[in-house]
Amino acid sequence: MLVDSHCHLDYEGLVEDIDGIIERAMSANVQYMLSISTKITNFSSVLTTAEAYQNVACTVGIHPHETSSEPKIDVDTIVEYTKHSKVIGIGETGLDFYYDNAPREIQETSFRNHIKAARITQLPVIIHTREADERTIQIINEEQKNGYFPGLIHCFSAGRELAECAVEHDMRISLSGIITFKSASDIRQTVEKLPLKNILLETDAPFLAPVPHRGKTNEPSFITHTASKAAEIFGVDEEFISKITTDNFFTLFEKAKRPFNR
Repeated sequence: MLVDSHCHLDYEGLVEDIDGIIERAMSANVQYMLSISTKITNFSSVLTTAEAYQNVACTVGIHPHETSSEPKIDVDTIVEYTKHSKVIGIGETGLDFYYDNAPREIQETSFRNHIKAARITQLPVIIHTREADERTIQIINEEQKNGYFPGLIHCFSAGRELAECAVEHDMRISLSGIITFKSASDIRQTVEKLPLKNILLETDAPFLAPVPHRGKTNEPSFITHTASKAAEIFGVDEEFISKITTDNFFTLFEKAKRPFNR
């Protein structure tokens, strides 16, 4: 079986056919999906989907793109949201210095608040980072010194230093369809040196569909192609990559429920 550790089931392109999306995922042996929150104002729709399907859980958080437009939420508020049984992680948070849709100081404040909530709850924090490796590393190192928090780097497309930082702190690195792209040779070279015990798989659906679906609307069932490429990168068979990434997910997300009957 496979787990899609990061998808946006409330987004346009997926929500209109959510029953079909879930059915196709299950048919492809994708038996668990984590639907990621990016706006606190849309959290209720993320949660509604998670409540409707036994094999879907969700997170709570604000994407760095949205940190200046969304209502400010403090650490205690994030913690309160996590008390729901279907909320098993925090984020997506982090830093995006590529688009800079929000002032960097606001992104950083939000990032640290999400980390503090992860430290309190011991629920994993899902980290987005783009063109911000150096500052992301600094914040992770600083905050880990203040007390351990679990987490992962989602949709990994960063450099070796950030990967090594994540591994040093026993965080996970989640691989998306990007690893199937012809242009991603540098990412594959970084990934192949990482411990398999730190690897997760994701789609980031509806974005970043893997080859051979590149350019189409992504969905959880497409993760099979990412798994196949990950197996090739690590020199193992697909059954092994499916098992170890699934086990890694449930080791990290301890609140997630197995088995996975809809």
